[in-house]
Amino acid sequence: MELHTIGIDLGKTVFHLVGLDLRGEVVVRKKFSRTQLLRFTANVHVGLIGMEACGGSHFLGRALREQRHEVRLIPAQYVKPYVKTNKSDYIDAEAIAEAVARRVASRSCSVSANVGTLTCEDCSCKVLVRSCNSARSSLPV
Repeated sequence: MELHTIGIDLGKTVFHLVGLDLRGEVVVRKKFSRTQLLRFTANVHVGLIGMEACGGSHFLGRALREQRHEVRLIPAQYVKPYVKTNKSDYIDAEAIAEAVARRVASRSCSVSANVGTLTCEDCSCKVLVRSCNSARSSLPV
């Protein structure tokens, strides 16, 4: 069994795990306690593990990184579009796994800098137009 992506829905004491293969089909659905989850992930090779970002996810993310897994934390608003039916912990875990697998790469520094430059140019243009209009309005007719 080769897992490509794992989605973990975090709870206070119980964690729901859904594993997807390369085609995006569900291969594993399991429920674990914290120690059972860490034991399971230590014995499985997986490309990517995703969790919703919350207070407990940072602790678990560090523990999974120590096991040499790639961990991504995703805000809940990015997971919500992937929920297919009514709310369930397994459905949430599957949506997390799908959101992690489809996540778009972040912008590079140069692209972000260009966006900032364009924004500044737009602002300076607006200031120039505003001052010209103000001067024009004070001219006698």
